[in-house]
Amino acid sequence: MAEFDLTTRMGQYFDRHLVFPLLEFLSVRQIYDEKEMLKGKLDLLSNTAMVDFAMDVYSNLYPDSKIPPSFHEKRAKVVAELKKLQMETEPIIKIFEDEEVSKMIQTTRDGRQLFEYLTKNHGFKEEYINWLYKFAKFQYDCGNYTGAREYLYLVRALMPNTDRNYMNVQWGKLASEILMQDWDNALEDLNQLQAVIDNSHASSLETLQQRTWLIHWSLFVFFNHPKGRDLIIELFLNQPQYLNAIQTMCPHILRYLTTAVITHKRRKQVVKDLVKVIQQESYTYKDPITEFLLCLYVNFDFDSAQQKLKECEIVLENDFFLTACLKEFIDNARLFIFETFCRIHQCISIGLLAEKLNMSADEAERWIVNLIRNARLDAKIDSKLGHVVMGTQAVSPYQQVMEKTKGLSFRSQMLALTIEKKLGAKQQELLTTSTNIIRKASYKSRNTVYLVSYNDISHNFTKCTHPGLLLRDRPGRERIIHLKQTESGQFSEQGCEE
Repeated sequence: MAEFDLTTRMGQYFDRHLVFPLLEFLSVRQIYDEKEMLKGKLDLLSNTAMVDFAMDVYSNLYPDSKIPPSFHEKRAKVVAELKKLQMETEPIIKIFEDEEVSKMIQTTRDGRQLFEYLTKNHGFKEEYINWLYKFAKFQYDCGNYTGAREYLYLVRALMPNTDRNYMNVQWGKLASEILMQDWDNALEDLNQLQAVIDNSHASSLETLQQRTWLIHWSLFVFFNHPKGRDLIIELFLNQPQYLNAIQTMCPHILRYLTTAVITHKRRKQVVKDLVKVIQQESYTYKDPITEFLLCLYVNFDFDSAQQKLKECEIVLENDFFLTACLKEFIDNARLFIFETFCRIHQCISIGLLAEKLNMSADEAERWIVNLIRNARLDAKIDSKLGHVVMGTQAVSPYQQVMEKTKGLSFRSQMLALTIEKKLGAKQQELLTTSTNIIRKASYKSRNTVYLVSYNDISHNFTKCTHPGLLLRDRPGRERIIHLKQTESGQFSEQGCEE
């Protein structure tokens, strides 16, 4: 079971507070030795202010030993620091308890306007923002996620996006909502954080790292929010920058994307795209869930797909994010096998089908009856022979036209982009050539070039009779420098006239 566990690989992208739910899950599943799990928890707690929790873990790990004095000393320091921060922020919190201020925070989108209002009417100072940020961070370190999210909400409303702590506030607010299991607010914070990352002016490497963290943190939201399956496919598969981050930094995320696609209602639209990605990344990452799709849609190996489906049950049972999807995944995976098998065969033995689906003959027959009853399958059952006879599933002309139109539209867009790129390259080449000629003409005449414009006969210079440049040496005097296009596509000065 530990063979397919991704906690160690994924833990490096989580905040330490987000790792605790994963460790608790692994302890319940008894995948690893309990003492090792307790040591891991104690190590994580060493850099937090959750001293009481650390004491409980230490007592469970070493039941015959007394709690070291260092724990009590650290607890006293934490309590003293908490009281100090409470005293510093008490007047600030009283300002935000005012009804008018609360309404202003909820209605005002402009943080600067809110800050000016508080400064004018309540004597609010700029350093108050940092004090409130420190208090919110300390609340989070102590495990008081409710208090942390309330204060971080206020800090985020006031802090300018140029502040060095602004991104920390965004991440802290999202983490607090996740740990409080408030999935609607967590989704809102996730979208806001995504917009900040995508619109930031950070380096490419830093942006890639931020997106990788966002991808991992989003799993908490996507596998708990009702709309999560749609959103995970949209973000991970349909947005190239995030798909690129997955392929570059964390191909193990394909496990979760594959599960989302298999359990999605409109999966047919995205399965082909996903299979291509899984094929590309199969040399860097694979597990039973991704291999299941490869066996079914690439190799058409139904025996291997059946074996992988059995392994998928084990993987899903022991995955923190996917354990709730187990039944839905198995049902849909069987439907995948059945649909693919039916495309190849018109008449199928129920016994053979039951074997492929890892079910008994009676279970398989009931399962097929339910599919027919729910209008998900065009088929008839021959009870005497024990066969399933598939109906003809001809594609309507309307659907064929729609599919061809989509393909034609896509190819037209790609052709237009290619032409635009080539024209852009030619224009850039002309601009470079013309700039050199203008400099040369300006140098020869010792006059200042006031205005330069293109003789805009056509963008396609091979069709131009006299492509050239208009050169004004001084007001009242104009010269046209004609350009000649050579066989290699380069432009050279052909002549000059006033």
